[in-house]
Amino acid sequence: MDQSGWQEAQEQYKKALKQAQKYYKSSVSAGRYPYPPVLDELFDEQAAVSRMELGLIDIPTERIVGTKAPGRRAAFAGNFMPLLPSDSEFGQKWISLCAAHLSEGIHDPVRCYEYMGRFYVLEGNKRVSVLKSYDNPSVSAVVTRIIPPLTDDPETQAYYEFMRFYELSGLYTVMFSQPDGYRKLQAALGLEPDHVWTGEERKRFSSGFSRLRDALALSGVRTGLSASEVLLAWLRVYHFSEIFERSAQELAKELKSLHTEMESVAHDRPISVSTEPPAPDKNVVSRLLGSVIEPHLTAAFIYTQPPEASRWIAGHELGRRELEERLGDRVTTRAYLCDGAGAGETMEKAIEEGAQVIFAVTPPLVDACCRVAARHPQVKILVCALSLPYPGVRTYYSRTYETKFLSGVIAGAMADNNEVGIVADYPIYGVPAAINAFALGARSVNPRVHVRLRWSCLEDDPAEALRREGVRVISKPEGVARPVHTRDWSLYMTKDGVVTPLAAPVWNWGSFYELVVGGILNGAWGTAAHESYEAVNYWWGLGSGVLDMKTGDSLPDSLRALARTLRRDLAEGTLEPFRRPLRGQDGLLRVDGTLGLTAREIMTMDWLCAEVDGRIPRFEELRPASRDLVRTLGIYRDELPPEKEATQL
Repeated sequence: MDQSGWQEAQEQYKKALKQAQKYYKSSVSAGRYPYPPVLDELFDEQAAVSRMELGLIDIPTERIVGTKAPGRRAAFAGNFMPLLPSDSEFGQKWISLCAAHLSEGIHDPVRCYEYMGRFYVLEGNKRVSVLKSYDNPSVSAVVTRIIPPLTDDPETQAYYEFMRFYELSGLYTVMFSQPDGYRKLQAALGLEPDHVWTGEERKRFSSGFSRLRDALALSGVRTGLSASEVLLAWLRVYHFSEIFERSAQELAKELKSLHTEMESVAHDRPISVSTEPPAPDKNVVSRLLGSVIEPHLTAAFIYTQPPEASRWIAGHELGRRELEERLGDRVTTRAYLCDGAGAGETMEKAIEEGAQVIFAVTPPLVDACCRVAARHPQVKILVCALSLPYPGVRTYYSRTYETKFLSGVIAGAMADNNEVGIVADYPIYGVPAAINAFALGARSVNPRVHVRLRWSCLEDDPAEALRREGVRVISKPEGVARPVHTRDWSLYMTKDGVVTPLAAPVWNWGSFYELVVGGILNGAWGTAAHESYEAVNYWWGLGSGVLDMKTGDSLPDSLRALARTLRRDLAEGTLEPFRRPLRGQDGLLRVDGTLGLTAREIMTMDWLCAEVDGRIPRFEELRPASRDLVRTLGIYRDELPPEKEATQL
């Protein structure tokens, strides 16, 4: 044996011994078990569902945590470093094995058992110890898997999902402690749920995952998350391939900026729903102590079309101008026009020009918003959409189910043939609640009315299809902030070729922007969330002044008076459309009528009530032009198959 190799092996043993002693002492002082855990003492193999021979595979060294049987466990600390003196028989064998590793490598595989994603060595403890001392990323091993019974325990359920994931990917590097992580990872990587990974995909993923882990260590970020969970947070904002485009320092910086996303994953926080504007704090001293009050703000509005080309964007442009008029010299606003692909660059330009707040007024801009928010956590970014789980970006919309309930009341009263129709645009969050509220409103004044549902994402002219079926009173999706022309009214009646406006919601975006920007100026930005890592959704209704209802001149005075009364009750909260016994189309009792539904339950409603004749379309039924929006905001977005040819590996 080469003398220099033997000396190096002796020095390696000294280093490993120090690591073992340090681990042992810190464990004892903290009251932790100082030796490698023993599988036979952790789990009775007779209780196993089955054993599975995985054969010879490479396993992550970091996941080798213990031994199969007690044996020589006292020879190792819990980090698998040696505890016995170097001149002991054990120490000499370790040093000899280390010298062999230095000269020709360790080629003989170890034998171990895998239980719940962790490995317990049966033969080859010293080989594992030597390789761990050199931070070898993997060890060649003959593996036997011990499968525990399936229980309600989340970790066990996640392990069963892992076994399915392993069949597809052949990877042991990815481990989640909660169910659904593997399904989400497959989808985030653009892979079908049953996609079998190729060798090249495994290699590319392992390389990128390793780069991300190294950058995470470099960043110093401490979240309590596994590297797999950090990867999921990364993939909320970035494409997997971008891992290869950054240096380790750049990746570390971006991981630091994603801290709120990681905290959201770690704590599994639901979206925080702000249902009313925050009340102004009249105690100036408490405001000053609680947060810094801004003397002036610059706000950027990001549009994907010119206001003159889009009635929706025209409403927000009107709101922008009203914001400037109402807050005067306390605010400066600028409008920026971009296409979808250049949204990120446009927002970066706005920030360079001093924007402290960004309002992106269309939902497809959310991806660009997330990227910019990660790079500029000091900038407050909001996107006009509903129920998105991104802590770094706040979302805002209106509770349109309230105005749809009023529209339903008017429709039911005006339907002289007991037929009303509602056209919905996309199966996205908020839409099922609006459909149900419309049907309940119609039935509340006309128990005999028949509510027919059609979808614009399925056919070119659903309203015409309803008219052919004899439906004369129709509610269509709201596409404008304030009705000007007859075509702008969402509820109308057609009779003898004449279209009569009946009702329309009114969005006072100027009031919304005034409340939000005024709140920031007065230090109220943080009051909508209990923790900084919560995703916040502003979902204000009739009581806020942001949303209102306009009724047509042709309505009977009694019906207009009824609509005014119901509008007041909705605004004051004394009328709740869903506080009643309510069954779904499947016949199940969805609401018992005593407590009603929470704001979050209404927002995330993904079912239709029995009063609706129609159903929610499946994703594969949608027209191609509708699918991108549904992927982002759809009620079944977490279950969607990836786009064809969208794999990130």
